[in-house]
Amino acid sequence: MLIRSSGKNEEILCLEGEENHSLNKRALIAMSGGVDSAVAAFLMKEAGYDCIGATMKLFANEDAGLPREHSCCSLDDVEDARSVAFSLGMPHYVFNFADRFREDVIDGFINAYENGRTPNPCIDCNRYLKFKKLFQRANELSCDYVVTGHYARIERDENTGRFLLKKGLDDTKDQSYVLYSLTQEQLAHVQFPLGSLQKTEARRIAESHGFINANKHDSQDICFVQTGKYSDFIESYTGKHYPEGDFIDREGHVLGRHKGIIRYTIGQRKGLGIAFSQPLYVVRVNPADNTVMLGTNEDLFSAELTAKDINLISTERLDVPIRVKAKVRYRHTEQWATAEQVDDDTLRVVFDEPQRAITAGQAVVLYDGDMVVGGGTIC
Repeated sequence: MLIRSSGKNEEILCLEGEENHSLNKRALIAMSGGVDSAVAAFLMKEAGYDCIGATMKLFANEDAGLPREHSCCSLDDVEDARSVAFSLGMPHYVFNFADRFREDVIDGFINAYENGRTPNPCIDCNRYLKFKKLFQRANELSCDYVVTGHYARIERDENTGRFLLKKGLDDTKDQSYVLYSLTQEQLAHVQFPLGSLQKTEARRIAESHGFINANKHDSQDICFVQTGKYSDFIESYTGKHYPEGDFIDREGHVLGRHKGIIRYTIGQRKGLGIAFSQPLYVVRVNPADNTVMLGTNEDLFSAELTAKDINLISTERLDVPIRVKAKVRYRHTEQWATAEQVDDDTLRVVFDEPQRAITAGQAVVLYDGDMVVGGGTIC
């Protein structure tokens, strides 16, 4: 099959003579152009799967603040993915999901900052693009699995029948945090071939097979913020000017003027532009009255949080409070806590020790050992 896409219209054309090999399971490989997805494709081919490579076009140059004619990294990524797919004898398609990415990820990113929250767009991209839109394409191509290069593992609990999401064995690359929103239906049809590998092993495999991206650097930042600061991207993208307002202390005293609430997030110290007798940090962003509250480092610590939009993996529901380790952002070291489900869509998490800079808009993810219990969005 061949996918042709332009804007919102996607057309599927059947190529004459193409067969769905019933003896082999078919897998749609999400190929970003990086080394991890390339090795994932290789491992699936080696395991005997009938593989199709797919690269998602997620944004236009102008969405990322680049000239339309600019040959940006996303085009290079497509060519790298195509090169690896060709070397493996796999068909490779490009799916244009730019409209959905703009609505589900970029707009959500901007809305969060406008409302005093700090989002994690990678989680939204996984939820709405990789494991929703790409699943739809996989179904249309009669694929049994969607495969990505994430460092995580999936197992099935023989006692409960539930699929479990576990950490990748490489502690330095584990990506289970950004995958907590996976449902049981999705976990049943996802594979993470790199979950049991070290990153160094993945690179060795790529090098030994001559993949063009074997030594390509990992992406380190948000893909659609190509240049400058997040606030610059938001203003350029929306065409809005976010007005100045007051910096205040915990008692409401005015300490100075800020440059627009989208420029500040909890725990921030740099870029405040005011002098004080002791270091000050952002402790709250108040969009209702356009103020940013500042305080000391001690003011950043809190022992509990509430999360909404929850997804549980290891169990259908938390009937009683449970002991877990929880992390409140991707680079946070998980900490002991007690978690309870307050209602169908709310978790309350109380830490044994106060945690620094718990931030609305980020995700809290709960762990039992190396197993993801579930998570939600901090509110």
